[in-house]
Amino acid sequence: MENRLNVTASPHIQDNSSTRKLMLNVIIALLPCVAASTIIFGANTLLVTGVTVAACVLFEYLYCFLMKKPNPVGDLSAVVTGIILAMNMPVSMPLWIAVVGAFIAIVIAKQLFGGIGMNFANPALLARIVLFTGFASRMTAWVYPDKCTRTFLMLGVDAASGATPLQVPGGVGKYPLMDLFLGTHGGVMGETCALAILIGFAILLFTRTISAAIPVTYVGSYAVFSFLLNVGELGAADAAMLVLHEVLAGGLLFGAVFMATDYVTSPFTLKGKIVFGIGLGLITFGIRAFGNMAEGVSYAILLMNLFVPYINDLTRQVPLGYKKHKKGAKKA
Repeated sequence: MENRLNVTASPHIQDNSSTRKLMLNVIIALLPCVAASTIIFGANTLLVTGVTVAACVLFEYLYCFLMKKPNPVGDLSAVVTGIILAMNMPVSMPLWIAVVGAFIAIVIAKQLFGGIGMNFANPALLARIVLFTGFASRMTAWVYPDKCTRTFLMLGVDAASGATPLQVPGGVGKYPLMDLFLGTHGGVMGETCALAILIGFAILLFTRTISAAIPVTYVGSYAVFSFLLNVGELGAADAAMLVLHEVLAGGLLFGAVFMATDYVTSPFTLKGKIVFGIGLGLITFGIRAFGNMAEGVSYAILLMNLFVPYINDLTRQVPLGYKKHKKGAKKA
């Protein structure tokens, strides 16, 4: 029997967590978003979500089978990728494009880089950016809930498309705050209902699947930057209200909770998470305020994913009991 001695820096913490358990917690946390999208946009939400999940699982199985690698489908990571990808698409998305997105997420963004734990960016996020670039008209064909859906009495949708709250004439501050909170407006399926996202966030915190450092720092830093930009022109009260509208609009909350917190593509130290979150807030604010597009969450997360190895290196934990020798000091 082979004996192995694993030597790692102290302190040593034992935990019964597993990839499957963590992914299951994320799936449970995503269910409020799926349920809210189904209520707001109709039963087609379940069809799109089911197709993306099935395609992600199938692509992962087939790739590993063809490459003669261990089958990782049981860890549920492909299921999580499929749900997050679906929540990043409008409910009117053609199913064949959803399958293309699943192929990009699993095969290109994940497996070609070595599988789970080796990808440089969140697979669902990268797939969304590729789909937005290649199928811009489809990705921006927002579906709007009809008046009956606003009272949650029926599951109908209006097929008309137009501006999201971030693109509404007169600014996002003109959009009803309660509509932003409940999600009764156009957009991709997962980002519209802030209430469902916050419920999912609470589940992730309760199950200790993620820490609050990245989401709170991300949203908080964005809010500070936006407030400072507008307070001189609008005054403190109106600037604060505008910030609240901007936080609830677009994909900021969903990205902060479900994509920026990805284990593989986010820093592992508390200091690193704070730096990561501030960087996300700054880039998102810069794109929204000065860029030529209304939404910058996806690009902000992708850019900061590339800096994670450097953030980890600069904020790495010093081993317990380690003393750094000064330059020129004589060794004992």
